[in-house]
Amino acid sequence: MDISDAKRLTALEAENARLKRLLAEAMLDSELLTAALRGKY
Repeated sequence: MDISDAKRLTALEAENARLKRLLAEAMLDSELLTAALRGKY
C-alpha cells in the first residue's frame, strides 16, 4: 500500500463514518415519527 492508497482509505473511512451517522439519525427520526403516529408521545 502506498501513500495515495492510505490517503484514499482514510477518506473512505471518514465518509463511511459520516454516512453511518446520517443513517442513525434517519432511523431515529423514523422511530420517533412512528411512535408519534401511534400516540406514544
